[in-house]
Amino acid sequence: MSDDNRELGVELGHLSDDLEGEEYPISQDELLEKYGDNEIGAGDETSTLRELLEPLNEDEYEDYGEVEQAIMNMVGDSAIGRKNYSDRTPPAAGEDRQDEGAPEQEGQREQESF
Repeated sequence: MSDDNRELGVELGHLSDDLEGEEYPISQDELLEKYGDNEIGAGDETSTLRELLEPLNEDEYEDYGEVEQAIMNMVGDSAIGRKNYSDRTPPAAGEDRQDEGAPEQEGQREQESF
């Protein structure tokens, strides 16, 4: 798959092109009827569009951006990649960072990713 169909750890595949080409606004029922069985990859896990969007109970989506945002909001932690990883700044003096998000390592504490 190309990086064009992958964003923030979520693999939409051909579904991205289909949803971008859809006519909006579209009701959630119609969206799920057309595309609900399409799989979306998030890390090592996959979910169908129906599994992700049905719990939201939206009436309709105004544009592709709303659908994409709903998908991104509903994928689990598996889309994150390495938890607690940041390549932006080194640890500050006295900062206690967890290595590689590995709570099983002795002396490491569980940290929640956001």
